[in-house]
Amino acid sequence: MKALVIGGGKVGYFLVKTLLENNTKVTLIEKDHDRAQQISSELDIEILCGDGSDISILSEAGIENAEIVAAVTGSDEENLVICKIAKVNFQKKKTIARINNPKNIKMFQALGVDKTVCSTQVIATLINSEMNTQSVKIVQTFEKGSMVLAEIIITPKHKWSDQMIKDIKLPNDLVLMSIIRGDHVVYPKGDTTIELDDVVMAVGSVDTIEYLRKHL
Repeated sequence: MKALVIGGGKVGYFLVKTLLENNTKVTLIEKDHDRAQQISSELDIEILCGDGSDISILSEAGIENAEIVAAVTGSDEENLVICKIAKVNFQKKKTIARINNPKNIKMFQALGVDKTVCSTQVIATLINSEMNTQSVKIVQTFEKGSMVLAEIIITPKHKWSDQMIKDIKLPNDLVLMSIIRGDHVVYPKGDTTIELDDVVMAVGSVDTIEYLRKHL
């Protein structure tokens, strides 16, 4: 199999190195001359110094013979352009793009990029899996994974059970959004009492939710 990788930064470098270890034939395009020379001195691969969004450079790199095109530069816009060129101009069936901003994932998919890899999303997913316990479950992440929406399930031993919200010392960056009580939704106020089996929906920072998980 032959892969064409565009972008020789840390992500591109280790991607190429891993592909070589798996006996994949790789060609790399890197626009920075010094970086291209450095990689050339370390890895036995074909490297072109140029703009990966330039059709002539892609053609020179042998994109016609590549089974996979991976755009892993530090720019979401550049990676999208490269994948679109590969699809439209060279009819490549497999394109992979690195995405830095999770908000761009749906746009990339809508525009035909086959696979997207977002390190922020991966980290957020790992946080979710690590932080989910019987009493605290992560529902959604925001702000590139720094804020989370969590379900806090009130058990018999929970410190909030039978407490009025105004009597609970809440962290400054935690907001109680709603309480799911059976089939009803309760919008919490200061005199609202949290009851056994309530599911409290809260938004807070990762550190705050982690604190609640450990101390409640």
